[in-house]
Amino acid sequence: MVVFDGLIFAYKRMCQGKFMDQTSYNYCALPLAAYACRPDQSQGRLYAEAESVHRTCFQRDRDRIIHCSAFRRLKNKTQVFVAHEGDDYRTRLTHTLEVAQIARSLARALMVNEDLAETVALAHDLGHPPFAHAGEEGLKAAMTKVGGFDHNDQSLRVLVHLERKYPDWPGLNLTWETLEGVVKHNGPVTGKLPVTLTGLQKQTDLRLKTYATIEAQVAALADDIAYNNHDVEDGLAAGLFDLADLESLSLLSRVMADVRAKWPDLSRHLFIQEMIREMIGAMVEDVLNEAKRRLEALNPQNPDDVRHAGKPMVAFSDSMLVQVNDLRAFLFDRMYRHHKVHRMYRAGYRIVHDIYQAFIDDYRLLPDRWRAPEGAGKTEQARLIADYIANMTDRQAILEHDRLFHFHSVFQ
Repeated sequence: MVVFDGLIFAYKRMCQGKFMDQTSYNYCALPLAAYACRPDQSQGRLYAEAESVHRTCFQRDRDRIIHCSAFRRLKNKTQVFVAHEGDDYRTRLTHTLEVAQIARSLARALMVNEDLAETVALAHDLGHPPFAHAGEEGLKAAMTKVGGFDHNDQSLRVLVHLERKYPDWPGLNLTWETLEGVVKHNGPVTGKLPVTLTGLQKQTDLRLKTYATIEAQVAALADDIAYNNHDVEDGLAAGLFDLADLESLSLLSRVMADVRAKWPDLSRHLFIQEMIREMIGAMVEDVLNEAKRRLEALNPQNPDDVRHAGKPMVAFSDSMLVQVNDLRAFLFDRMYRHHKVHRMYRAGYRIVHDIYQAFIDDYRLLPDRWRAPEGAGKTEQARLIADYIANMTDRQAILEHDRLFHFHSVFQ
């Protein structure tokens, strides 16, 4: 039993009041709060299939994502720094793994479904094109008049269309709850729907105007915590700013003072490691305290109470949010717009734009599997081109650009 400030959040039960038989796929390994998503209450999958004897439906979703080709390609996709700039910088894959780790920690502390939180975290960036936001902006600009491009919708497209591993259906055939979490982890979806979500809504209603489950909200906050901290570490390693520059930020200044007080003689390397560890801990602690406060006020009795709460249950406190926003502004100014990073941004944008335009001008340059069928319209062909490019790693995009625009590469 876990006690949060005197309020008991745990329930003396495992799922439905008992340990379920190990031969049943829907047993739980840990007690869950009433507002958690339970595998035995899942709304199922897009295509009917027998469930596993040994794994819950959410565990199967997680495993399918880990084994899919889009997940493997994340190892060679940019987070902030392109791979050739150094082996120690985060890639899109290492970022995703850090998000998943923080999501599991938050989920366990809140007594919600760790497997579902981890699954949403692992899936959230599968649709990112090469060169991070530069690649996304390049595809957005190119696709403006033919349906647009959004990396969140592209992640959904990977999960329900582009991954082909099963003879009976396209995509990974994930549970309704996982798809809901991927679509709504940043909150309710309003306005004009992107192309993939428009099609998915015709297959299953994801209740877009409500908030997502606690588990998806946990994944979203874990993403914020992960990138804000590892970007500080990577920015320091790249020499884009120094420790003295961070003193102007209240959160960093306080953490750095605490580290110096405990270990006055630490080397620079260990000082940075301890500072990042303490900062992650401070953010996690703040999120847990704020979530417990909001949950106590709402007293949700099931996941739908969370969906209809009118605001997220998992969030930074107001005071921490101010500090986190200050850190974001600092990173935007000193890191993301630093001339070294911005030059790579422009190069990545140009590579993606050039490749897209070449394929639009002459579809015969595309590999056969990425060509639209005879009679297809411009929008359908453009979508396939966007899929092809978004699927690429940084290295693949650079090589493709070289083959298309540098004569000597044709003979290699």
